[in-house]
Amino acid sequence: MESEVRPHVRQNDREEKFAGAEIRRLGELGCCGMLIPEEWGGAGLDTISYVLMLEEVARVDASMAVALSVTNSVVAWPLWRHGNDAQRRKYLPRLARGEILGAFCLTEPQAGSDAAAIETRAVRGGKIYRLNGTKSWVTNGGESGVYLVFAKTKPAAAAPGVTKNAITAFLVEPGFSGFRVSRYEDKMGLRSSRSAEIVFADCEVPEENRLGEEGQGLKIALEALDGGRVGIAAQAVGLAQGALEAAASYAKQRRAFGKTIGEFQAIQFMLADMHTEIEAARLLVWQAAHMRDTTRDTGPETQSTRLGAFASRAKLFAAEMANRVAYKAVQIHGSMGYSRESDVERMYRDARVLSIYEGTSEIQRMIIARDLLGREKRDAEPQGHDSPESAVRGAH
Repeated sequence: MESEVRPHVRQNDREEKFAGAEIRRLGELGCCGMLIPEEWGGAGLDTISYVLMLEEVARVDASMAVALSVTNSVVAWPLWRHGNDAQRRKYLPRLARGEILGAFCLTEPQAGSDAAAIETRAVRGGKIYRLNGTKSWVTNGGESGVYLVFAKTKPAAAAPGVTKNAITAFLVEPGFSGFRVSRYEDKMGLRSSRSAEIVFADCEVPEENRLGEEGQGLKIALEALDGGRVGIAAQAVGLAQGALEAAASYAKQRRAFGKTIGEFQAIQFMLADMHTEIEAARLLVWQAAHMRDTTRDTGPETQSTRLGAFASRAKLFAAEMANRVAYKAVQIHGSMGYSRESDVERMYRDARVLSIYEGTSEIQRMIIARDLLGREKRDAEPQGHDSPESAVRGAH
């Protein structure tokens, strides 16, 4: 990251250039299939190793970290968990080597946190499904070789308790008829990470590209997002670590009133708070990663229940911590922190989305509170549009 990526990060951000060559190089090092067993071409490592990698990548380039997080957590992982052997053979080795990237297509223009309200439809005719709809905020959109797309296969189902069984997952290739990238988002931050809007117009998807059974899509999405939140929390920790290092270095160099600004107590207190919050968030992330490893061999429902609150606590605290740390890093830099010539200016912009995508902070608080208040209340409530189980904010 220091030798091959850092020299180009600022230019890539300005030009909105996707660092495809560098990501392929990371794929050669095993970073694109870390959670996939070796028999399917992956590294076969644990989630702790995975989040350590994401921290180090995000410390230098948060845009690259999110591209890796999506491929690992919300595409390759659910494909391995729910795919059949033919699907695994076709996609997993190429994903693991970084030859292709994966993209996660859940969010739509009118369906973000309320994932059960998606309007994309999949109608079966023989051995072909025809997909119609629009997906937005697709990370790696236009750069991926396989898209995990969620669509309703029971379009009439709209009542609470029914919608959760109406969604099905599909593995869509960009070469399929009816697939089109309609535009790219012009974003505040993560500008070298692609975020695309994708239109499906009678997109023809073979039956063998359905992931799991009909009606299992929402369950697959929720399980993937639990793991994805651990990855985004690690991204937040890495970004904050990079901001702290930049601020500490600047504080030792910048002089005012005859001494370095790092000798002033006001700056020391900011750095101390930044460091302490980062370490607290890091431990929450590692705890969630450990929980993911202890539940990885359980069924999807059990895993979602056990991992959900751990992932949400890590993601909530780390995302909001990264925003506070980036703010203080800019403050320590003074006017230089407001300049596009500084790394902390980019980090400040990159940090803002962390409390929005992969589940907003508000959604994380709902999940944490429901877990705290007990499963009895959770099981008694309807699982429809208004349930936090469906409120996952799948923007990726």
